Amino acid sequence: MNAEGAVTISLNGSWSLRYGRQDQGAPTTPALLAASDWPTIRANVPGNVELDLLAAGVVQEPSVGNHVYDLLAYESYRWWYRRAFTSPAIQPGQRVVLRFGGLDCLGTVFLNNVQIGTTRNMLIPHECDITEQLSATGDNELFVRIDSAVLAGRQHRPAMGEWASSVNWESLSIRKAPHMYGWDIMPRIVSAGLWRDVTLLVVHPTSWREVYWTTQAVDAQKRTATVRVNWDFLTERLDISDLTINLSLRRAGRIVYESKHVVENTHGQLKFNIKDVDLWWPRGYGPAVLHEACITLTGPSGEVLAQHKTNLGIRTAQLRRTDLTTPEKPGEFLFVVNGEPIFAKGTNWVPLDAFHSRDSQHLDAAFAMLVDLNCNIVRCWGGNVYEDHAFFDLCDQNGVMVWQDFALACALYPQTDAFAEQMRLEAESVVREYRQHPSIVLWAGNNEIDEAYGWVGLGVDPNTDRISRQVLANVVLNMDPVRPYLPSSPYRSPAFVAAGNLEHLKPEDHLWGPRDDFKGKFYTTSPAHFASEIGYHGCPNVASLQQMMDPEHVWPWQDNEQWLTHAVRATPTHTPYNYRIPLMAKQIDVLFGAVPTALEDFILASQISQAEAFKFFIEHFRQGKFRRTGIIWWNLRDGWPIISDAIVDYYNRKKLAYGFVRRVQADVCPIVAEVCDGRHRVVVVNDTRVEAQGTLQMTDADTGRVLLERSCAVPENGKMDAGQVDVSGKSGMWLLRWSTPEGTTCNHYLAGPRPVSLSDYKRWLPLMTTTYRQS
Repeated sequence: MNAEGAVTISLNGSWSLRYGRQDQGAPTTPALLAASDWPTIRANVPGNVELDLLAAGVVQEPSVGNHVYDLLAYESYRWWYRRAFTSPAIQPGQRVVLRFGGLDCLGTVFLNNVQIGTTRNMLIPHECDITEQLSATGDNELFVRIDSAVLAGRQHRPAMGEWASSVNWESLSIRKAPHMYGWDIMPRIVSAGLWRDVTLLVVHPTSWREVYWTTQAVDAQKRTATVRVNWDFLTERLDISDLTINLSLRRAGRIVYESKHVVENTHGQLKFNIKDVDLWWPRGYGPAVLHEACITLTGPSGEVLAQHKTNLGIRTAQLRRTDLTTPEKPGEFLFVVNGEPIFAKGTNWVPLDAFHSRDSQHLDAAFAMLVDLNCNIVRCWGGNVYEDHAFFDLCDQNGVMVWQDFALACALYPQTDAFAEQMRLEAESVVREYRQHPSIVLWAGNNEIDEAYGWVGLGVDPNTDRISRQVLANVVLNMDPVRPYLPSSPYRSPAFVAAGNLEHLKPEDHLWGPRDDFKGKFYTTSPAHFASEIGYHGCPNVASLQQMMDPEHVWPWQDNEQWLTHAVRATPTHTPYNYRIPLMAKQIDVLFGAVPTALEDFILASQISQAEAFKFFIEHFRQGKFRRTGIIWWNLRDGWPIISDAIVDYYNRKKLAYGFVRRVQADVCPIVAEVCDGRHRVVVVNDTRVEAQGTLQMTDADTGRVLLERSCAVPENGKMDAGQVDVSGKSGMWLLRWSTPEGTTCNHYLAGPRPVSLSDYKRWLPLMTTTYRQS
């Protein structure tokens, strides 16, 4: 028995898997399954059924060529998992709980030929007390039947106020990750499986049911904080007056706080003050300090009955926002941590893999890049699953703020009592599971559903959406009241709707627009204070194209079925995203005046246009600090081999934009602004809480001529104008260096009119810092 009061026994590993079409005669019980002729293959848990089919040689590698479409045939299948296990030894009063960390999705669980439970949500864990169902001999047989989510989705009868994109209708009533039905960044792989750990928990009769630590207030200057802890435990004891609760906070082995309390109730709350405290800060603004918070329940002889430990980041987090922003009344959308305004710069976090059982394999490499890029925020996009604790632990440790969407995206979902109840249970599970992480600074109701009300054109006010306005809002209010909640991203409040749903009134926005010229008016005239989505296409490297396509389809891009498949089409006849490859070529033409006919030049030109666009977007927002308050660009890494806006592809090969973003997200960065009144303003931005002193030098890459040089003292968490330079009469490259005793930060500016010569840009590339080169 561990200190938490439970023994964990893994049921991961090798299971058997049987499968067949879910027609009228498909087996519904283990006995009927035994009498069927359905084939049997080995299954790996955690896993996805398609990966088991691949390992068994039933299907071909779906990420190559057009083979992803082969998986469509399995959407109407039923799947049966089976394994045997031995009953764990238990003491009097202990219970055995079967826990599925992730069961995708419509599951019916049988233990020793008795149905013991059902599941209807892949996104949250499911538990069942099986103590009474365990075999007296100790030999147990566990079956999990998973029914077709697509067939179940077809049974749902949408109300006239519901809506989904053409391939997503079956998802409306089913609680799976929205992207699995097909998206512009992911293929359609609806999938099924036991995709997270399956375990047995031997639970002590006295155990914690809930422990919730929060920071009520801080004073960063005085280094003080007020902390609160709520607790709740279960016990079979009738008399609890002889029990004791011990609280402690430790930091690097040092006791920060401790106290002992006589138990008066199974529920309790304590608020206490701490002096000389080390706070948790976002990246750049200070160290992300974590304390070990421990609450222990002891018996009359001092024996430990239950203990709960967690990492506590002592910090406050606010979102200061207005419903509208106008020239007359400029609004805001600003994260404030420990009383300090934070300029947010980071990325949207999208699925790490189409098969979520493989997510953990990608996490470390993807997160290392996020830290290398100096992101201080990540938005967990609502089309994805909820990440596991390992992800949030990394965010906690590295000072990366998390904006967490609930898993709803780009659709008008049912407004029924049944769906509302399903979402309440999901949200309660998610908030309770993750609220202890200090990195989470915002819960958001969904991705772009308020926008979808406008797309559908029914004239319905998005504020009538009971899921985001009532159900999710109430869960956050009741279960995590210290964190802000945003109903939708972007949010169309009652005040916004009353003002006429005018796009230019949004304080926070997703800036996609025409996606042609990255310096076009759509981007430069947007009044948004905060961009939570913005991106630009970039072609993957040659090696990646060769890895994802059959050799004869790698080139040319025009009228190429496999380029369209990886663009991403949900089915061979699905066409809404066919525009994306020609769009990428158009973006090349905007910058260079022509589209190269050789593959290598096409890739380079595409990656340059993407890299310059990302750099421009980030610089545009940073030089506007604090009129502009943050940018969360789209996106870091692909979750499938595709052609997209990501700056790193599925194979972890970096595009040129990676190095550009890495430099312009440095804590202190020199930036050349766009021309105004015939001159360029040069700005140095400082996203730290200390004054930044250094020397700025800007030179012409072709001539070496010094255009600007001066010493600067940039105020803490601020910016300064470092000077102005005349407009260049021709296309050119300006190189910037910010030098301090600790090191040098580089940047550049592509000067002059467009189009730019691709041959000139090739010549300038070696003159830039080596971190800009392709990996």
